[in-house]
Amino acid sequence: MTTIKTDRRKMDKNRAHFKEAIKHLPLGVSSNFRYWGDDNTVFVKKGKGARLWDLDGNEYIDYRLGYGPAILGHCNDIVDAAAREAQSVGTVYALGTEKEVSVAKLIKEMMPAAELVRFSNSGTEAVMAALRLARGYTGKDNYVTFEGSYHGLFDATMWTADPEDMKDQSKDPKVIPYGLGIPQAVRQLFWQVPYNDAQRLEDVLKKNHDTIAAVLIEPILGNCCGIPSKPEFIKAVRALCTKYNVLMIVDEVKTGFRVAKGGAQELYGIEADIFTVAKAVANGYPISAIGGKEEILRKYGKGVAHGGTYTAQAMSLAAAEATLTILKDTDALKNIAAYGQAMQDGMHKVLVKRGIPHSFTGHQSMSGLFFSAEAPTTYRNWKLSDYTFYDTMAGILIDMGIMCEPDSREPWFISSAHDAACLSETLGKFEEAVDLTLDELAKGREDANKLMPGISG
Repeated sequence: MTTIKTDRRKMDKNRAHFKEAIKHLPLGVSSNFRYWGDDNTVFVKKGKGARLWDLDGNEYIDYRLGYGPAILGHCNDIVDAAAREAQSVGTVYALGTEKEVSVAKLIKEMMPAAELVRFSNSGTEAVMAALRLARGYTGKDNYVTFEGSYHGLFDATMWTADPEDMKDQSKDPKVIPYGLGIPQAVRQLFWQVPYNDAQRLEDVLKKNHDTIAAVLIEPILGNCCGIPSKPEFIKAVRALCTKYNVLMIVDEVKTGFRVAKGGAQELYGIEADIFTVAKAVANGYPISAIGGKEEILRKYGKGVAHGGTYTAQAMSLAAAEATLTILKDTDALKNIAAYGQAMQDGMHKVLVKRGIPHSFTGHQSMSGLFFSAEAPTTYRNWKLSDYTFYDTMAGILIDMGIMCEPDSREPWFISSAHDAACLSETLGKFEEAVDLTLDELAKGREDANKLMPGISG
């Protein structure tokens, strides 16, 4: 866990609230990932545009954006007005409403692979439903995932290459569950192969395609530095799925409507058999969708179960309609990418001036910062690297009011609300944070040398 300094901001009210929250909530929060330690967990008072404020009144420029959903910025006036108007429709009826069709049409217009659309509530639920659909359509149970991928918090996908078993590069690491409570029996249902390695995928499909329903892939690793698929790799994945009669599920929970109007599928020039979208669909309102080929999607209701009490709730649909219309009809995505590029250019100048090796990964709208001259192309590249500099710098930046992700795996997300003032402030504080990081790491080495004379870093 990153140590987040607090000498530049007050945390009294945040800490007092945490002491009360821990009495009633595990870790004092409603998601494990929101816990930053007993003294450093942040509670938001409000957000607007590209900024948020915590209980102590500390102001932050937000580059986490709820892990990507607030693509138009927090509390966008147009989106929120649409959601408020939809309150008159009501909440849930266990019946359909009109906007399901209008939002589905928007998704179909923006994503060619979406011959049909089915709504759900979250990214996790959408991927669960997509995998079940693939199994139901093909009559096969098994599937393939890639190292470094994240497909939500459900048993089938909560598996990772064991970091402790990666040092010997001559063999593949063991695959282990993310945590407790995940049945070992699930491990018999899937293969996990290295990212950006089409040959390894073909090796698995060639031998096992008769039992494999789907290949599940993130076109950009949203929880691993924003590492992108190499164009030749993801096109090979598409071709191999077709060759071996296996469905290609493209998980665009993070990339959908963010990296392009048609998502990563538009960027790479591919079409999924089934895909999922969620985070950028409604600017933070809870909704997700499964899209894909009509013949496959028609299995819902004809053998494959799918539903949800809160699915396609009226306010979320209205927010989705407003958000997608803005993304479709304006230069929002172009401006987001331009900001991301300008931020990378500014950071590059700061780091070059100090002779610090670095690289950027991913798309400008959701990029990772990596302190090595060569950008990682696989999960193993990242995991076997030294990310001490990033972890130290991120804590300092947060303390200075730049809300980046303290874990180097998570990309920096950009919204259309990030403006010139945000960029100037970010780059100024970034430069200061880099210098403070250099000082802190140098001091750490000096202290270590005093404790262990003759040992140098």
